[in-house]
Formats: sequence, C-alpha cells, structure tokens
Amino acid sequence: MATIEKNRDAHRGEDYTQDGSVDLKGKPVLRSETGTWKACYFIIGYEILERMAFHGIQSNLVSYLTRKLLEGTVTSANNVTNWSGTVWITPILGAYIADAYLGRYWTFVSASATYLLVNFPGMCLLTLSVSVPALKPPPCSSKEEGCAKASNFQVGVFYCALYIIALAAGGTKPIISTIGADQFDNFEPKEKNQKLSFFNWWMIGIVIGILISYTFLVYIQDNVGFSLGYGIPTVALAIAVLVFLIGTPLYRHKVASGSPLTKIAQVLVAAAKKARVPIPNDPKELYELSSEEYSNNRKLRIDRTPSLRISCRFLDKAAVKSGPNKPWNLCPVTQVEETKQMIKMIPVLLATFIPSAYVAQVNTLFVKQGSTMNRSIGPHFDVPPASLGVFITISMLIGLLVYDRWFVPTIRRYTKNPRGITLMQRMGAGFLMHILVMVAACLAERKRLSVARANGIFGKNQIVPITIFFLLPQFILMGIAEAFIEVALLEFFYDQAPEAMKSIGASYYTSSKGVGYFLSTFLLTTVSNITKKHGHRGWILDNLNISHIDYFYAFLVVLSILNFIFFILVSKLFIYNAEFENPKMDLALETLPDNEE
Repeated sequence: MATIEKNRDAHRGEDYTQDGSVDLKGKPVLRSETGTWKACYFIIGYEILERMAFHGIQSNLVSYLTRKLLEGTVTSANNVTNWSGTVWITPILGAYIADAYLGRYWTFVSASATYLLVNFPGMCLLTLSVSVPALKPPPCSSKEEGCAKASNFQVGVFYCALYIIALAAGGTKPIISTIGADQFDNFEPKEKNQKLSFFNWWMIGIVIGILISYTFLVYIQDNVGFSLGYGIPTVALAIAVLVFLIGTPLYRHKVASGSPLTKIAQVLVAAAKKARVPIPNDPKELYELSSEEYSNNRKLRIDRTPSLRISCRFLDKAAVKSGPNKPWNLCPVTQVEETKQMIKMIPVLLATFIPSAYVAQVNTLFVKQGSTMNRSIGPHFDVPPASLGVFITISMLIGLLVYDRWFVPTIRRYTKNPRGITLMQRMGAGFLMHILVMVAACLAERKRLSVARANGIFGKNQIVPITIFFLLPQFILMGIAEAFIEVALLEFFYDQAPEAMKSIGASYYTSSKGVGYFLSTFLLTTVSNITKKHGHRGWILDNLNISHIDYFYAFLVVLSILNFIFFILVSKLFIYNAEFENPKMDLALETLPDNEE
C-alpha cells in the first residue's frame, strides 16, 4: 500500500480508473499499479484452496454418513443436501453487509477472520469427531449387519461441527468473486475485454480446487482415514486467507452505498403510493439527481429504460414528482432503474432452482450408485465412489478452456457479441445438457438393476458385477453442462446487477445453489414417501439393489424438460442491460489479439 502512495506523484500523467474504484483510504487508484490479473492471481489462489477445503468435506460426506453413522439412503442424501443448502443460502447476509455498510473488501476480511475463528474450530471439531474414540462412531465394516450405531452425543458433535462450517461461510462466498470482477474497469476497453474472460478463469480455479478434493482428499478419506482427510482442509483454509491478504496492496475497491434492500423497498413503497398517478411522456420530467452529485459520490447514473417486458413499468411512478420530496415517496430515476435490474433477474433465478437440484445428486445418489458396483482396478486398488467426481471436474476444465480460448474468439466473428453467445444462450445450452445427464443416469441405473436381477443379487450390501465406470457418461455430461451453466450464472447475476448491488447480485447465484439443494431434499423425501403408499415397496430404499432410482431419475428428466420450457419463455422476455449485451460493444475487441483476451 505504501508503494502505491509513494508512486502516485510520479505517475500524475497516467490514467486513473473511471469506474469509481478507490484504494483502502478512499482515494482514486491508478490502472498501472492496481487491479487486473495481477490482483486476481491472489483472489483465484484463495478460491482454489477454499474450494479444496469445502469439497474435501462435501464430496465424500454421504459415504461417511452411510458407512460410519449408518444412515439410510434418503436420510444421508438429505442430510448432505440440507448442509450444502445452508452453506449456499447464508451468503445473502454477507452480501447485504458488503453493499450496504463495510464494502466488499472489509466485509470479506471481517468474514474471513470470523471464518477462521469460527470455522477453524469447526473444522478441528469435525476432525476430532472422526478421530477421538469418545467422539467417533464405533468401528463397523460396511459388510456387517447389526453394527452398533453412534450415540446421540457423537452424532450431535459431528453435525454441530458441520453447521458451524456452513454458517461461517456466509460472509465470503458471494463477495470473493465480486472482488475479483471489480479489478477490471468497464470504461477501459482492454480491461473490459479481460473481464469477459475472468469468470471463465475464476471457474477454472474452482475446478482445480475441486479436482484436488475429488482425487487426493477422497483417496485419503477412504484409504487412510477421515481424520487426516478432514485435517488437511483445515490447514488449507488458513493458507487460503493468507494468500488473499498478501494481495491486498493490488486490490481495487468499491465504496459501500447504503442498504440495497432499503433502496428497493423505498421504490416499491413510493410506486405503490402513486399507483394512480400517470407517468409523464417526457422522461426529463421524472425526478433525478444531478450528474455532479453522482460524480462526487463516485456512483454511476442510469438513464430511464422506457419499457421492460419483465420488470413492472409501474415502478417509474416512484420517480414522478408528486407529493412530498421524501425517500419513501420520491426516488430518483437511477434508484428506480437499480430496483428494476434486481427484480427482472428473479424469473431467471427461479429457472435455476431445478437444475441446481440435479447437481445435488452428484454427491448423493451418484455416489450411492457407485458404492454398489465393482470398483476394483487391479488386485489391490478400489476406486472410491466419490472419486468419479473427478471426471466432472476434468470435463468441466477442458470445456472451460475450449470455450474461452477457441469457441468465443471463433463464434464472435459471426455474432459480433464479445462473449460469443449471450449469457442466456450459454445457460440454455447447459440446461439442455442437464436433461441428457438425467437420461444417462436413468439408463445406467436400469442397466445396473438388470445385471443385479440376472445374477440374483438382491442383498443390501451385495456388489453388482458391473464396473463403476459404466457411470462415466453421466459424470462427464454433468461436467460439460456445468462448464456452460456455472460461469454463465455467476457472470449473469454479477453483470446484470447495478453497480451498487453487485454483491447482492452475486448472492442470487449462491442462493440458486442453496435453494436447489433444499429442493433436492424436498423432491427426494416426497417421492420416497409417495411411492411407499398403499403398501408399495417404494422407489428409494436403503437397499439400492431392490430400489428404483431409475424411476426417480426419469421423474427428474420430466421436470428438467418442463423447466427448460419455462427458461425459454423467460429468456425470450428478458432484456439485458445495454452496457453488457450490446453486440456492437467495444469494437476494439475485434482488433485485440487472442492472447489478450
């Protein structure tokens, strides 16, 4: 930080950022000394280690719950998805604090300190709960019947540790990606172009962290023990925060601009009060602050959009000059437009819940499927079921690299869109792939059950003589689908959110995943209960060899088709913010060499 201060006077001729970025003292920052990829390396480095720690717990959790705590199929799957849902829902609070009060950096630093103070003991407690004889369940082979179950105290300690970790994550997940995107100035063509690639490379960093967890950590947990398998993520988490803090002198920051929820509420109330007041034909007659006021506060002014197919036009009434000039009765046009931008994303958010529920199957039913199949490779090595997730990460990593380095530069020559295709088109391609994932999972399960019946295998713990690699298509297709969806969702909710509400926009992304996990719990429980009525055996039992998970996957196929139709309707009605999806945006992109993308 001191270096930046000393060099300022020597660089008076250089350009300062124009997007309102400041340093930690609130002063303008030079492009040459801050931000861009040199800052993002530290941010992505943090995310690699943090995701390794998180997925080191999540990826094999269902195996621990079934093998060690002896939970049934539905119970263990639901406990995994409920915990994961909590992890992804809690970030809403952190996003609100970042946009309203502390700013993204200080919210993240405060949350990270809390994360370590709360999460580190949580991780340690989790490690102890699988290590200390008094806290861990009694030893039991997965092939034994009638094993002694863990005591209520032991189960309580384990879940207490898990949910401490979940709650501690709330202040960091929606903010870190936003901080990374903030390092690029939208008013500088080269940086704006680099920002288009940031989210792809951000996701590549996440994939690398997940890859380590699905290979190294899962192997440690299955073959060495959960003590070391949970101890390593504990250390990784502390290193991750240190990596982020080292990069502090390079970061650009955005100033907090007050409570976004209050601003939205003011617009809704003011519009409701003037429901019968006509909107003037001339937008200049609407209330708006002067350009100087926005400039002095380093905020961006947004012109009125005359019509939005999804957002309610009646919100413009909040800016009609009628009645007292008070915040809950009269709002400037920019505040109204910010509210419109947040509201118009809600239908898109709704369309993401069911696809997020499909992702939950990877760490639950997909793993349970694999545990009943032949996992042997040679005489002395068995593939951990959760390790098949590595094929998701590999296919996702390859997909992201091909998409960023080949597909986008090629296709944008024809579409004239800097992103190649729109964010909605990218999402739609991923949602379509999800349908294929569930079809592949259904067919694989039908094949597994047919082999089991042909060999007279109906026991709960009997292994079906079919290789676990028969499940590869559903894992590979899921990775390709996520290469399209994950980046598109994260970038969409960040870019389409107003500048003052970027963290809240990013929390839409985390909320999508959180609600999706809870929806998975609801669907699995509901289907399990309904199919057991009237004396029927049911589709989802603790014994997968007499279950019909293939029927459940077929049910998800139907849901995914209906959801895809809904998404198509939403995408047809959605209007992008002009500064993000204008096909003529940044004609300079056409002249930039590919290696600067």
